[in-house]
Amino acid sequence: MSNSMIESPLARLTPSEIEAIGKEFDAIHDEVFDSLGDRDAHYIRSIIALHRELALLSRAILLGSRYRPAWLLGTAVLAIAKILENMEIGHNVLHGQWDWMQDPRINSATWDWDTASPADAWKHSHNYIHHTYTNIRGKDKDLGYEIMRIDPHQSWHPIYLLQPIYNLILAGFFEWGVAMHDLDAEAIRNGTKSKEQLRKELRGIGYKAWRQIVKDYIAFPALSGPKGFKRTLKANFTANLIRNVWSYAIIFCGHFPDQTYTFSEEEVENETRGGFYLRQLVAAANIEGSPVFHVLSGNLGYQVEHHLFPDMPSSRYAEIAPKVKDICERYGLPYNTGRLGKQFGSVQRTILRLASPGGKPAPKPGPYKPVDDDQITRPLVAV
Repeated sequence: MSNSMIESPLARLTPSEIEAIGKEFDAIHDEVFDSLGDRDAHYIRSIIALHRELALLSRAILLGSRYRPAWLLGTAVLAIAKILENMEIGHNVLHGQWDWMQDPRINSATWDWDTASPADAWKHSHNYIHHTYTNIRGKDKDLGYEIMRIDPHQSWHPIYLLQPIYNLILAGFFEWGVAMHDLDAEAIRNGTKSKEQLRKELRGIGYKAWRQIVKDYIAFPALSGPKGFKRTLKANFTANLIRNVWSYAIIFCGHFPDQTYTFSEEEVENETRGGFYLRQLVAAANIEGSPVFHVLSGNLGYQVEHHLFPDMPSSRYAEIAPKVKDICERYGLPYNTGRLGKQFGSVQRTILRLASPGGKPAPKPGPYKPVDDDQITRPLVAV
């Protein structure tokens, strides 16, 4: 029996309790979706309008980028606009959170976003693979993004000694790392992805990457004229860097802090609906912050709620969080949450620790005292 199973509070739940919890989560989902309406539609349309206004304002300010105050202000506004578009708009629209509006302009089937990943490739690797097989070792390709050892169950390889270095590179160029991740390197290595499919996906990434390069590093700098070209190019690069580091921090803090669990395929075999909810619950981590912080994080500060209900409008996560906490308290389940500094620190500590051979599972939370091994007779998720 694995350490993660022994430590998990889920092992203390009976199958009937797990299914009762599943029904409570279903009820939360249905209650929200039954109440969706004009207030919610107004929210996402207002956020999209705000992004466009900020983007336009930043471009106007950067016309004077040869003056340092204008460069600093324009770069800051552009970075905020890019963060807003990437996190609260693009990520969530592509999740289908606003498809219920039946607005063809704000729909997961038609939306594209300001990042290097083609929308269709990202939806498959993220919406389907990651959110279906969350934290299942060997199935969830987001577990370490296939290049990092972030769980002690992963076999060590000498390449991981360089993990602290390419971790920094990934943070700065996160959108490009995600785009390459969408290719599924493992499928390429084991031959399950055909050369034709690989070429098709590479063409898609190449086309999207070229559009991003032309937009940020040719077209918009050209609008500033010959004297402002280099300064605006530098501003765009800096804004993209800020957006990438911010996205990296939010995503990693939502998935890899100390108190998240991973699972073997055997542990989730024949998983029930209730078991699925509980796996999502203990595989994610929240980040505490102000309402502005949550908007800029795409409301992924509520990563637990997002993993429970990825198709729910992100603006409703704050509303349901107390209900999720109440379920956790009543059933003795962990609700992993902490300030950004705390979560980020634990992630970086794990990355550094597991770069070397060995490494033990990080300590897991739980309201109950440890029990003897012979008391644990159920799998991590009931079957």
